[in-house]
Amino acid sequence: MTLPLMPKATAIWLVENTALTFKQIADFSGMHELEIKGIADGEVGMGIKGLNPVSTNQLTKEEIDKATNDPEHILELIENEITLQTERDTKLKKYIPLSKRQERPDAISWLIRNHPELKDSQIAKLVGSTKNMIVSIKTKSNWNMSNIRPQDPVGLGLCKQIDLDEALEKAIRSQQRATKKKHKEEALLQQKKQEELQSKIETESSSTPES
Repeated sequence: MTLPLMPKATAIWLVENTALTFKQIADFSGMHELEIKGIADGEVGMGIKGLNPVSTNQLTKEEIDKATNDPEHILELIENEITLQTERDTKLKKYIPLSKRQERPDAISWLIRNHPELKDSQIAKLVGSTKNMIVSIKTKSNWNMSNIRPQDPVGLGLCKQIDLDEALEKAIRSQQRATKKKHKEEALLQQKKQEELQSKIETESSSTPES
């Protein structure tokens, strides 16, 4: 799936400047519908400047008008050099400039605060950091803690929205499996206790002399 340049910034612009539905914007930007609602509510993308997809030749005004008049219409992205550069192999390790690497602590802090379901290993992979760095920020023992300001890693350019979404989906699935396993273990334990109690009652009953 080809995504627009800077999907979240593009989504922010569409939320602020059009009457498109959350679903239309979510489908176009490759984000979750709840994230688009979060943008509209001012809870997601704070501090990120919107990117006009019309001025960057990724979307036409006519296409926006068409989608506005038809909530079922799916926005069509104009494929050109700008949009195609957003398509790259997510498995390839990319070089992160020093300026971006210095923003990693801010991104880590944002992920820890907004997505506690993510594992340290997932955060490390998303922003290209180490587990030690993540632990130091999580425990507030990092030497530069007073200067760390939570910022969205997608907005900082440290990872793509699609990568973050995939990590969140994986984390949620992992949590669901863990919850299911816990409930199963609790049910088995409860069953075992009931069986032991029943066995005890039967033993006591059989050992009680008849009057």
